[in-house]
Amino acid sequence: MGQTVDMPLWALVLLVGFAAVTFASHFLFPSVRWFLRRRLERAVARLNTRLQRPIEPFKLARRHDMIQRLIYDPEVSRAIAAHAQAEGIPENVAFEKARRYAREIVPSFSATAYFGIAIRLAKWLSRSLYRVRLGHLDEVALTRVDRNATVVFVMNHRSNMDYVLVTWLAAERSALSYAVGEWARVWPLSRLIKAMGAYFIRRKSRNDLYRRVLARYVGMATDGGVTQAMFPEGGLSLDGALQPPKLGLLTYLVEERSNPSRDVVFVPVAINYDRVFEDRLLVAAAQSGSRRFPARISVVARFVLRQIWLRLRGRSHRHGYAAVSFGAPLSLAAFQHDHPVEGVRGLARVLMQRIGQVVPVLPVPLVARALVLAEGPLSPAALDQAVTGMLEVVPRTSVYLPRDDLSYATRFGLRALRERGMIEDCAGSFAVVERHRPVLAYYAASIAHLFCERSTD
Repeated sequence: MGQTVDMPLWALVLLVGFAAVTFASHFLFPSVRWFLRRRLERAVARLNTRLQRPIEPFKLARRHDMIQRLIYDPEVSRAIAAHAQAEGIPENVAFEKARRYAREIVPSFSATAYFGIAIRLAKWLSRSLYRVRLGHLDEVALTRVDRNATVVFVMNHRSNMDYVLVTWLAAERSALSYAVGEWARVWPLSRLIKAMGAYFIRRKSRNDLYRRVLARYVGMATDGGVTQAMFPEGGLSLDGALQPPKLGLLTYLVEERSNPSRDVVFVPVAINYDRVFEDRLLVAAAQSGSRRFPARISVVARFVLRQIWLRLRGRSHRHGYAAVSFGAPLSLAAFQHDHPVEGVRGLARVLMQRIGQVVPVLPVPLVARALVLAEGPLSPAALDQAVTGMLEVVPRTSVYLPRDDLSYATRFGLRALRERGMIEDCAGSFAVVERHRPVLAYYAASIAHLFCERSTD
């Protein structure tokens, strides 16, 4: 036992390394994880006292446990068997495919990443790029929402900045769980987004197994009370107007629930901007008749980096106003009771109507609409008269006038469009530069539905 053993140095290093890894994995790491978990639970408990809707235990569950629960769900198991039979492959191969889908979908929420990093970054970024305003908000109606209900924010989709704005403005209410598309599956962005509680979806997947795994995750999250945010339109609006709703995620939210005692309450959210960073790319895609366009998160990222560079040089400026309004909440239980034959399609239609009713009316869309509808150049007085006429037929709660001054709002909209070269001064009157008319029409379309709805009432 006391004999000396000679061994090469590399073998000794390897042996010590294996011993260190074994010690850490069996003794050190579990203790550290337990210590950090305890600290996290205490931090979340303190955080929940400040939130209107506390973070549910489902959202804080270990990602590994959530994946296991998902892939062993009876509905997923049946889908695995059906997929194996349809594809002529062993069930264990289909099972591994389902596991990959689950790992892709299930997030790994971190309260520290969400409230400590994401919210602060979103607030700084929003205020750096825009004059952010909170539009219509029925605080009383929101506070009356059943605390046991699952809240789902349903929003129109104008820009990739939508995520940033709503994440910050809803921070006092709860942590939102977004459904994000393939654009976010890029390292290291994907890790950050998963840590914020978002889950990835393949919007055009035709795979029945994938859709079953996704559907069951959405159903579990809804049963677990996770506050969610979704875009019923499914993608960015190419022409600026509200788009017809797509029913995929909404169907999962309604039909995949297994806990009927927990109601689902939809909160309509409407967003509008004086400038959408992707506007030219979206308009070009609309003109080409294709949804294939490079208006991904990289467009916003490049724009943001450029603004940071300009700010460091003291040459940055904000790009007008961005406003978010919250509409009247809609209880799923109440809707199904009052409209028993409407179904998901009817629900989607009502939600889009409620979103449209509170779309903020901002200076640039107002001025753009007046100029696009004009038969020729408008003098400042004629422009003021046109804008005044428009404001008389839209709900006052939807309108945001800077300084509560119509004349200042009109001048602000004119200045924003002139700085971008979209309008020109014709002997004291203002006219649209023809090659930019489609972009002005894009901004005018963001509020056009308010006038259509009013004229048919």
